[in-house]
Amino acid sequence: MEVNIYHYFMLFGMSFVLVYALTPFIRMFAYKINFVDQPNARKVHKKATPLLGGAAVFIGFFLMVIFASVINYYVKLDRNLIGFLAGAMIIFIIGIVDDRYGMSPKIKMLGQVVCSLVFIYTNYQKPELITMFGSEYVTIPILLIWMTGLMNAFNFLDNMDGIISGMAGIIGIGFFAFALMNPGPTKDVIPFMGIASLIFSGALFGFLPYNFNPAKMFLGDAGSMFIGYFLASMGIQMAQLASNALQNKFYFLLPVLMLSYSIFDISLVSFTRKRDGRHVMQGGKDHSTHRMHTVLGSAKITAVFIYIINLLIIITAMIVFKIRSLPLMIASTVIFAIAFIIFGNKLDQVPIVVPENQKKK
Repeated sequence: MEVNIYHYFMLFGMSFVLVYALTPFIRMFAYKINFVDQPNARKVHKKATPLLGGAAVFIGFFLMVIFASVINYYVKLDRNLIGFLAGAMIIFIIGIVDDRYGMSPKIKMLGQVVCSLVFIYTNYQKPELITMFGSEYVTIPILLIWMTGLMNAFNFLDNMDGIISGMAGIIGIGFFAFALMNPGPTKDVIPFMGIASLIFSGALFGFLPYNFNPAKMFLGDAGSMFIGYFLASMGIQMAQLASNALQNKFYFLLPVLMLSYSIFDISLVSFTRKRDGRHVMQGGKDHSTHRMHTVLGSAKITAVFIYIINLLIIITAMIVFKIRSLPLMIASTVIFAIAFIIFGNKLDQVPIVVPENQKKK
C-alpha cells in the first residue's frame, strides 16, 4: 500500500488517542495493585504516584505497529520486525520487574545486553549493518555500547515530570523527518523507520498530558528503557541509511548529534559522581534537570527548556543532512560538544543535595 500524508496523520493520531485513552485505565490498575512510586530523598515528587506509564506507551506502540503491518503500511511482520519487537518486549519486561521488585544494576545491564543482541542478531543478515565499523568483531561491541548506553541514559534522565516523554517524542519526530528526507535505495526501510517513529511519538505525546508536571503517572524503568531501546535502534538505522546515501561513514555522527542531550546528561552525572567519590549507578538529584530546576525554580519551565534544546538539536541535524555538507556535519557536532561542555561546567557549579544512597562508606 502506498503511504501518503493522510496515512501519516492517521497513524500519529490513532497512536496518540490510543495511549491517551488507555492511560487512565492503566493508572487505576496501578493504584489497585499498589504499583506506585513512593517519594524519598533522591526523588522530586512528594506523594505516591502510579507507575506503569511505560506500559501504556509500550502497549499503544506495539498494537499500532502490528496494525500498520496488518494493513501493510510498509511495515512487514518479517524477521527484522519480529526481532525488533522481541527486543522491545524483553527490555519492557525487565523494566516492569525492576519497577516492581527492584533489580541489581548488573542484572539490569545483562538484560539490556540480551535485548540488544536480539535486535542485532535479527538484523545480522544485513551486511551494511554488521560491518558498519569494518569487522563484525568491532561492530557488535560498538553497537552494544551504543544501545545499552542509551537505555541507561534515558533511564537516568527519567527523573522529573514530563522530561523524557516530551523530549523523546520530539526526537521521534526528528527520525520521521529524516526518513522522509532520505532518498536512499532502501525504500522498504525508510518508510518503516518513519512510520515506527511517528507511532512512537504519537504514543509519547498521548502519555505526556498525564506525565507533565504535576505528573499523574510515571513511565517507570519499563518506559524509560523502552524509549532508550527504540531511539538507539532507530539511531543505528539512521547511521546506516545516512552513510549509505552520502557514501561517507562520518555521517554516523548524525544520530550522535540527534541524541546528544541524553549523552550529555549521563556524561555529566557519571563524571561528577566519579570525581566526587560517589556511587555512579545510584539515583540522586544531581542530573542536569535537577540543576536546571534549582536555577529556574520550576519543573514546568525546566521541561520546556529541555524540549527547546532538543528541538534545536533536531532542526540542526535535519539542516545538516539536507545540505549534505560533511564539514558542516563535523562542525555542528563539535560546536554542540563544546556548548555542552561549557553548559555542564556551569551546571556543575549549581548546589546539589547528595542523598545517603550515593555516599560511599
